[in-house]
Amino acid sequence: MMDSPGRDLLIGIDAGTSVIKAVAFDLAGRQLAVASVPNHYTTRADGAAFQSMEQAWADCAQTLQKLGTKVERLAERTAAVAVTGQGDGTWLVGANNRPAADAWLWLDARAAGTVRRLETGPLRRARFEATGTGLAACSQGAQIAHMAATTPEVLHSAEVAMHCKDWLYLNLTGVRATDPSEASFTYGNFRTRRYDDKVIEALGLDAWRGLLPDIIDGTEILHPLTAEAAAATGLLPGTPVCLGFVDIVMTALGAGIHTAGVAGASCSIVGSTGMHMRAVQNADVYLNVEGTGYVIALPVPGMSSQVQSNMAATLNIDWVLNLACDLLAEFGTTLSHTDRVKRIDGWLQSARPGAYLFHPYISEAGERGPFVNADARAGFIGLTSDGRFPDLLRAVIEGLGMAARDCYAAMGGAMPSELRLTGGATRSRALRAVLSAMTGAPVRISEREEAGAAGAAMMAAVALGVYPDMQACIGEWVTPLLGQAEMPDPDLVQTYARLFPVYQHARRALEPVWEEMAQRTKAPSHPAPVVTAAAAVKAAEPRAVQ
Repeated sequence: MMDSPGRDLLIGIDAGTSVIKAVAFDLAGRQLAVASVPNHYTTRADGAAFQSMEQAWADCAQTLQKLGTKVERLAERTAAVAVTGQGDGTWLVGANNRPAADAWLWLDARAAGTVRRLETGPLRRARFEATGTGLAACSQGAQIAHMAATTPEVLHSAEVAMHCKDWLYLNLTGVRATDPSEASFTYGNFRTRRYDDKVIEALGLDAWRGLLPDIIDGTEILHPLTAEAAAATGLLPGTPVCLGFVDIVMTALGAGIHTAGVAGASCSIVGSTGMHMRAVQNADVYLNVEGTGYVIALPVPGMSSQVQSNMAATLNIDWVLNLACDLLAEFGTTLSHTDRVKRIDGWLQSARPGAYLFHPYISEAGERGPFVNADARAGFIGLTSDGRFPDLLRAVIEGLGMAARDCYAAMGGAMPSELRLTGGATRSRALRAVLSAMTGAPVRISEREEAGAAGAAMMAAVALGVYPDMQACIGEWVTPLLGQAEMPDPDLVQTYARLFPVYQHARRALEPVWEEMAQRTKAPSHPAPVVTAAAAVKAAEPRAVQ
């Protein structure tokens, strides 16, 4: 049990792709303050997406400093710090715990060809049955295999391969480690939460196994904040630090993926990407024939989250709204982002349900759930001359719902009995109604504002003994914040039930079209060397993204 008088706060760090946040909670889960710093990364035309590891740590430290200006006596009151962050990607660390190269992010597509090669190997199914996870270019295993084939000198300069949160944990504590969730879905077995020899062999990484760090469970093991990290963050040396699980499951945990007394509940995160998850006992995990999706350990003994992930969710809505605003701008009219969002529900109400089909594969990286195809592209089907902008917008949002249903269908069994929603887009009641009718399930949204940081802080609370186990913590941190159930519209349920098979048939039929289009537009590709961000900017004129 925790026995530190006056230490009545927990800090959750959530290092996302676009922003790093530090959030202060009291021990009962009430959110007190948030500080954030934009996260910076760079993209290139060859599919590269990378960022400075040193800058990521500096930005993380800055968020903690900013939080200290918002919470009185933050350092003295902090019982523990917990960290989570963006998943997949490759963060290589060399001598003296310094970066060996810029970090490859989950957005990086350079390993796509390596994935195709590995997926023809004899151990493909064995790897999937151990990890429960389909192989994609975003996976660290695929990225390291690609580096081994193209730039092995980078790997020779590395001593350990980490993920984003692992790198931040190293800077906070001086400990090289990873957590059971990313370790098992990348290189291991979700049942044992350990590394698996067959998986490493299937990836062709036997020679690089020494890069894999120790696995620690943050609900059981904490490490003290170093003096150097204390100086950088404004916190006290020796403050316990918890290594959280990957941000996907931390967000789902904080948003209600698993609560007592509700069987079959699921959670969808509707943000830039779409994450669709259900909590299951390990014995009940469904491994589909296609070999897609993720199985990611939850910080609950014997339980995992079964996951299918759409590469793009609200990015599709942004696209169609920006299209309309570009046209308005030609006539001297502007519409702010806030105004656009406010109009969504009205536009949807004036549109015809199920008028058109839209496949929401707007990402340049294609799709990864419930199928993996880097060539997949978005498109409308069934347009007629009487269609208007609200019909197009509704088709886009219905496309997100169809994609979500497609993902849940790939997990086996029935649709969710209840769908818990989080992410900025779920503020739209009309969008929630589409998701509810598409799955036939009542939906609930959580009042929890920063679910990812909360999930990490919950792990720290259990490790400190504030709660005897995660179930007890969920009972106080999560369940009371779930809103009232919103029931699906029966007529919409029937409309979408008839339309969904057409959606699936069309996306399968379009695969050769996507392939032919990709062949016509792709330039000859050559392996790109790993370079520093500064050199890449100078040599390739990349587009900086925040």
